Amino acid sequence: MGKPEIKTVEWHGDSVWLIDQTLLPAQLAIVKCRTVVQVAHAIKSMQVRGAPAIGVTAAMGVALAAHLASPDGEAAVHTAVDAACRELGVTRPTAVNLFWGLERMRSTAEELRGAGGAAVAAGLAAAAEQLAAEDEATCRAMGRHGAALLTDGDGVLTHCNAGALAAVTYGTALGVVRAAHEAGRDIHVWVDETRPFLQGARLTAWELQQLGIDSTLITDNMAAHFMSQGHIQKIVVGADRIAANGDVANKIGTYALAVLAAHHGIPFYVGAPLSTVDWEVPDGAAIPIEERDPDEVTHLRGAPLAPDGMAAAHPAFDVTPHTLISAIITEAGVLRPPLAASLAAVRPAATAGSAT
Repeated sequence: MGKPEIKTVEWHGDSVWLIDQTLLPAQLAIVKCRTVVQVAHAIKSMQVRGAPAIGVTAAMGVALAAHLASPDGEAAVHTAVDAACRELGVTRPTAVNLFWGLERMRSTAEELRGAGGAAVAAGLAAAAEQLAAEDEATCRAMGRHGAALLTDGDGVLTHCNAGALAAVTYGTALGVVRAAHEAGRDIHVWVDETRPFLQGARLTAWELQQLGIDSTLITDNMAAHFMSQGHIQKIVVGADRIAANGDVANKIGTYALAVLAAHHGIPFYVGAPLSTVDWEVPDGAAIPIEERDPDEVTHLRGAPLAPDGMAAAHPAFDVTPHTLISAIITEAGVLRPPLAASLAAVRPAATAGSAT
């Protein structure tokens, strides 16, 4: 498109650089994390968000911990790795990529045990950068597979942000839209604003403008109207965790869209890497749902939206049953119902570490 690729997270040897997504679209700023505490804060505060991006950021946080401890010897490096995994592991409970990234780093550290502090630290840095490279390749593969599901004239509804900002670059669900656009398809994106954190309005809308893809921003409660008017032919969303039976946890409001899609006969697609599948979770009921600060519901950038003292609830995610999902788009291809069987068929590729 003639524009540089968005890089959400990058390793810089002695620091982790992140696009501060809390400042978009007003300001494109880089956060330079030089400690594990800063990386954990960036994840918790949603300066970085999106399951794949969180996983890679956490891995880089572990590499940073090892780098900082390496002058004190190998024992100090392993101690720092363990501490970093504990600290980063409690930042966001729903996105399984976080724990997947941490486990990859733990395994790498064990494989390098006995090589010396500097070698372990260097190996962890290389592993984190490899995860980032795999993530980009995975997203581009998902885009290629999913683009075939979109045709000229489609109106495509998105929810939250599953673009380059949710990954290292390119994107998962929005990567499917991008790939279709790059293939010359004439599509129009309908962007759910995604209350209460407005990832659609702030992030997806910004990305689509950068890419030159035609789009229209709508509030979440307009989706049914535009479906009923025939403006939306496909829905493509991301995922933060997928259960073994195909149930999907994604940003709050996703379940409602799936119900509406079923009523209107609109295909409902999920775009996510195989690393987002939690093979140990049998169904959506077992997926932990993050509860965020109610102030994010009652206030917007510090300005009150509700009466002082008003109680509010803020589950950050909901679970869409597999029965409402038309297909899951992965780097291994488009997986169709029965989703439990389709997922099981590609499990060896995922557990072998081919996905990010």
